[in-house]
Amino acid sequence: MPELNLTHELVLLAYDDQGVNRLGTPNLDQGLGGALLLELALAGRVEVTDGRLAVADPTPTGQPLLDEALVRIRTESRPRRPQDWITRLGRGLREQVLDELVAAGVLRREAGRVLGVFPRTRFPSRTGAEPVVETEARQRMRTAVTTDGPVDPRTAALIGLTRALDLHRKVFRDLPKEQVARRIAEIGAGDWASAATRRAVQETQMAIITATSTAAIIATTTVS
Repeated sequence: MPELNLTHELVLLAYDDQGVNRLGTPNLDQGLGGALLLELALAGRVEVTDGRLAVADPTPTGQPLLDEALVRIRTESRPRRPQDWITRLGRGLREQVLDELVAAGVLRREAGRVLGVFPRTRFPSRTGAEPVVETEARQRMRTAVTTDGPVDPRTAALIGLTRALDLHRKVFRDLPKEQVARRIAEIGAGDWASAATRRAVQETQMAIITATSTAAIIATTTVS
């Protein structure tokens, strides 16, 4: 199985056992764009300077999705905010990530129709049970939230990502809300990465919150 990253883990957490996206398309797309930036930040490839995203190291990571994003950021004509990049990178990314999970044998693609009329594609687990990689991600996050020990950078970033998307309420729904909120705040403020990386992660998380909130307002206004 190829190396999976935060984009794959986010998709697995967002889709239920029936293979349906429960996070919502706009939110998941924004989250996936943010997940790419978080991975690049953790790898030391990007940083935030004066509110703009910049490439700190152009060396390829070896992961196609990350390297494609890195090239786009490096060759952009002018510096842009993290919020701009999560929107740009999120377009069409969900389909790419799902394709990779299907190719890796984690999910399967099921094409069908709702009420025999409207086309719908679902992405349930290949085995019918929760994918092992999703279970592992959930266990890492749960251990981090229920203990006071050190948290590895990728798990800390994944927890922050789910918090920015309000997905943590579903991931930790069986745990006391006060405990989860306190521990997530501690993890966010913890010394789990370099100052530059933490700043890039925090900026990306705030950008996700802003982008998803804006999308929700636009959707509400359009419907009204």
